[in-house]
Amino acid sequence: MKVAVIGAGTMGNGISHVFAQYGFKVNMIDVSADALKRATETIGKTWTEWF
Repeated sequence: MKVAVIGAGTMGNGISHVFAQYGFKVNMIDVSADALKRATETIGKTWTEWF
């Protein structure tokens, strides 16, 4: 199943992370490329620490 999350701030980042944890394909959308980059890096770092 696919999920789109609009906004890559704190909430969008967390929502995307939880959906990804449960096997969903997540498309995170934000008007700021920097916000998307930070969110992706944060999710990657947390994912690495957890697993």
